[in-house]
Amino acid sequence: MGGSTTPRAARHVRVGATAREGGAMAGSRRVTVSTDLHGHTAGWAEATASPVPARTDTCAAAFFDVDNTMMQGASIYWFARGLAARRYLTTADVARFAWQQARFRLLATEHAGDMSQAKQAALAFVEGWRVDDVERLAEEIFDELMAPRIWAGTRRLAQRHLDAGQRVWLVSAAPVEIGRVIAARLGLTGAVGTVAEIVDGAYTGRLVGDLMHGPAKAEAVTQLATVEGLDLTRCTAYSDSRNDLPMLDAVGRAVAVNPDGALLRAARERGWEVRDFRTARRAARIAVPSTAAVGLLAGAVSAGRALHRRRRPA
Repeated sequence: MGGSTTPRAARHVRVGATAREGGAMAGSRRVTVSTDLHGHTAGWAEATASPVPARTDTCAAAFFDVDNTMMQGASIYWFARGLAARRYLTTADVARFAWQQARFRLLATEHAGDMSQAKQAALAFVEGWRVDDVERLAEEIFDELMAPRIWAGTRRLAQRHLDAGQRVWLVSAAPVEIGRVIAARLGLTGAVGTVAEIVDGAYTGRLVGDLMHGPAKAEAVTQLATVEGLDLTRCTAYSDSRNDLPMLDAVGRAVAVNPDGALLRAARERGWEVRDFRTARRAARIAVPSTAAVGLLAGAVSAGRALHRRRRPA
């Protein structure tokens, strides 16, 4: 992220890693990847500096979806709940978000027009907000509402990759700032997510590139593998949703975690491993907030106007 407008015809992948005590500094670099002649984009990938073993498996990595895979429910839903608790928006706004994301999930895979509308309005509600304020709020809200909802089983899966010297990225449709906070708190390598345009340290309310959703995730993972020198056939991806089939198909090993019905059927057909950390009771309780984060972003189409009229972070 930066303090000036970034051309929409390019994506930036910022990769950084810091070795543990006794190891060597891996350093960091920023790579710009241009879109193709048709202007296809996959959004931005941004990684935080995090501890890695001195001996690393440089060719393998793991990619984890966030919502209902790494944590119970949608991260942006809990972020909205935290904002409501701080009176940046109302509980009515949150309810409207939840309703519209549920509707969007039913339509998103079939109606390109809805995706286009979602892209244009997804982050409109943060227009004018300062980046450092949003990042501060994301850290506070993670500690209060998201941390208790991290699936212990999925966290253990991620730790196994880290212990094996592999890098671990979160890949989510949620704003990259939220993904970056979650990755940092869990000690992961970084996050890939939807990116908002920034000018002079404040959000413009527009997106850079596409929503990190569906095929865009696979494209981003492929680009990140090129930048990092990864062998995708040695990489693993984890998700709960059929929307992530492109990402799961892009790697050598796919794991369905807390899968929806469509992904469970696909996993059985393809012989993929299935991990389910839910109970029937718990799954019912989180049904509404666990719908796709991209749907919640679509909720900003109408709720964003109401949020924009309310006070911004001071």
